[in-house]
Amino acid sequence: MSKLSGITPSGHVHLGNHLGAVRRWAIEGGAEDLYFVADLHGMTTPHNPSKLRSLAREQLAVLIAAGIDPERVFVQSDLARELGALTWVLECTCNYGEAARMIQFKEKSKGQAGVRLSLLTYPALMAADILLQGADEVPVGEDQRQHVELTRTLAKRFNGTYGDVFTIPRAVLPPAGARVKDLADPTRKMSKSARDAVGVVFVLDEPDQIRRKIRRAVTDGGSVPVHAPETRPGMANLLEILAACRGGSPAELADEFSSYGAVKDAVADAVIEELRPLRERASSLLDDVSELDRVRKAGAERARERGSHRLEAALRMIGAAAPIGDHSGHSHGRMTS
Repeated sequence: MSKLSGITPSGHVHLGNHLGAVRRWAIEGGAEDLYFVADLHGMTTPHNPSKLRSLAREQLAVLIAAGIDPERVFVQSDLARELGALTWVLECTCNYGEAARMIQFKEKSKGQAGVRLSLLTYPALMAADILLQGADEVPVGEDQRQHVELTRTLAKRFNGTYGDVFTIPRAVLPPAGARVKDLADPTRKMSKSARDAVGVVFVLDEPDQIRRKIRRAVTDGGSVPVHAPETRPGMANLLEILAACRGGSPAELADEFSSYGAVKDAVADAVIEELRPLRERASSLLDDVSELDRVRKAGAERARERGSHRLEAALRMIGAAAPIGDHSGHSHGRMTS
């Protein structure tokens, strides 16, 4: 049983990414699970190429620094040739109507004058990510479940039409992680792409930056700390961050403090200590260019080897030329993955 999870370099990795997903990947990931930096996914809308490249390297370093086995991590664009070929195969399997009714395409294209074609075909690339690696499960939120369902449809259609090549994956909701809110606006999630970073704690922030952002966090009316998400979302967010870093329940932790300032100091201390080893290891990797390149190359080679037989089988069965050196001439029949 294998899982596949990705993170898009739309911005710097933040505390919510770490507590909600990355930390869990490092602790719970199985030997066959794969994690990738989805930089190709970051090209469906206007972007800065050099910034995207830099963020992809940073995210790779963060994933490894968090404790994920380097052999199970890769950067998506390092498999661009393989993914490009398989995406075309899947686009030739997908109907226009299936792609056009994806909710994310409708939402992101609404009111836009120049929508990139890649925004429409993005689900085929996501399907290629999943099917190339033969993933059994894809942990996703509700916003991506529809894309995994389309992946299942395309895999079944291809297998039924040309021969069994692809594992049929299923979407799974990941275990509930910490839902970290923006410190400046606790009504919204902490986001990599937030226009104003004053309420976002990034995992590579220096300790003084972290402390400053947390001290400026929006709190609510009242003077005694209580965990009341509906009426005091700012204080509830701080207590939930503290619980995620230190353990315990937010409600019980609230009883330990007599003032909002004391809560903020405790949260700052806990976050700084939670992120310290990750920041130090990631910074060391980013400073050692040759080592990060070596790790990146090894991860890409493993991911490429894992998926190459599926790609070759899919190309052969759909009617594309066999790879050079393959003169078997087998164009029919069924093949298991």
